[in-house]
Amino acid sequence: MEPTLNELRNSAHVLSLPLAVKFRGIWSREIMLFKGPQGWTEFSPFVEYNDDEAVHWLKAAIEFGWSAAAPLVRDSVMVNATIPAVDAEHVPAVLAHFDGCRTAKVKVCESGQTLAEDIARVKAVRAGMGPEGRIRLDANGGWNVDEAEHAFHALAEFDLEYVEQPCSTLDELAELRERTHYMDIPIAADESIRKAQDPLAVAQAVAADILVLKAQPLGGISSVLEIAEQVSLPVVLSSALESSVGISMGLHAAAALPQLEYDCGLGTASLLAADVTKKPLLAQAGSISVQRVDVDEEMLSSLAAPPDTTAWWQERLQRCYALL
Repeated sequence: MEPTLNELRNSAHVLSLPLAVKFRGIWSREIMLFKGPQGWTEFSPFVEYNDDEAVHWLKAAIEFGWSAAAPLVRDSVMVNATIPAVDAEHVPAVLAHFDGCRTAKVKVCESGQTLAEDIARVKAVRAGMGPEGRIRLDANGGWNVDEAEHAFHALAEFDLEYVEQPCSTLDELAELRERTHYMDIPIAADESIRKAQDPLAVAQAVAADILVLKAQPLGGISSVLEIAEQVSLPVVLSSALESSVGISMGLHAAAALPQLEYDCGLGTASLLAADVTKKPLLAQAGSISVQRVDVDEEMLSSLAAPPDTTAWWQERLQRCYALL
């Protein structure tokens, strides 16, 4: 049985988690946690997201906290390192947080930065990963088609596994894919799936080679599994800069997929300076065990958001609950 609004309110904790490095232009991550019959669960749409987007995150949180998990086909998930848009000199320190990861996702096309800075960052990652390491890029839709094509040529020497969301629209992705098919650099779609009214439109438009799926933005584990079942493309499970509770949801989704060809972007708890548990879900030898998280009561207190922030999240919860 799904919880009432009062049940959610009474179990809710609003937290502000400091980040170890600047990510998506922020230094702290606001989240809301609930405790349901199945355990702790997370509701953490980014603050700039509107209610129509955020309601999917609430649906996911309720499902993970109040419904039995889907059957698992693996007990651990290989994950990638995530390199924010840091200066090249800081890359080795970031990589050091991801124990044994054979794959790195590198943020590029950051606002205010240049392609030359992206090249230097990716070069530093290649140096740190060695020739056998796998490097994928994430542009968050920041390039137009011409810019993306130019960037593909400039970065191809680093032997890219794929480029995630190089352009923002389906038409742009499809055109870029046509222009660059001879380069054999696959294109992955993220925002084009989780922000679309029809998540399957990417596959139908032949606009990408890989789908990046995120449990919270897509409405929960069951939605992820349904999308994966309906497309013929390989999928990658990724996080949305969540606490270890949200990471746990993503791990359960990844572990329930019949096929999982690529390392998943679920190692991002390493980007937090403080987490909600004394046993954060960090990569060990390149993988993370699939498990529920025991939230530490002291951390709930020490990381509690200010009263005005908590009130804002409670109002957001009420609005989103009305949209379920």
